[in-house]
Amino acid sequence: MKQIILLILITIINLEANSIKLSKTDIKKIEEHHSRNAIYLRLKKYIELKKNIKDFSIEKKLNYVNTFYNKILPIQDSQKYLSDDYWATPKEFMIEGKGDCEDYAIAKYFTLLEIGIKKEKLFLTIVKVKGKTNYHMVLSYLENKNSIPLILDNLSFKVLPFDKRKDLIPEVIFNEKEAFILKNKKIYKKAKINWGKENKWEKLLNRVYEKNE
Repeated sequence: MKQIILLILITIINLEANSIKLSKTDIKKIEEHHSRNAIYLRLKKYIELKKNIKDFSIEKKLNYVNTFYNKILPIQDSQKYLSDDYWATPKEFMIEGKGDCEDYAIAKYFTLLEIGIKKEKLFLTIVKVKGKTNYHMVLSYLENKNSIPLILDNLSFKVLPFDKRKDLIPEVIFNEKEAFILKNKKIYKKAKINWGKENKWEKLLNRVYEKNE
């Protein structure tokens, strides 16, 4: 009976989810996972989330997506992928069921795109948390280039304007089209990000759009 239910869930996921298409490799990985039932149910809830909130206001969409992903457990990349800074695709993140700040922000970005939020209004955002030494990533929603961003953060279940997040120090924001430096928590001027040896963002976009990873 359980096997039949799992096969039904796989079919539903592949038919209805825009970005989550399970390959044979994905299914094999899930089937061998000790939490396979939880993974399939998480993917099912993801589909239900997108259906339920598609006609909601922008503010409600942001809050529901933020809450959905923040229920996934945080973990450092070094414990999960044997890498200090691995950027997981949304599918990887939901199958793994654990992630760090980049994984949350990336998954929220693509999910909001799928439910109709325009690309030019969403930005992955590099910040520093006061009292911490490491950089942190959140997702920003900007109604327009002159507005204060709304922040979706795995450290908070509340979506708040950037100026209300006194604990966050802004650095730079970017999406698929452009990047900006922030000043007084608003867009200040265009920026060019030095990715070093590997452009993690470009590599991730290729894995999501071209390779269905």
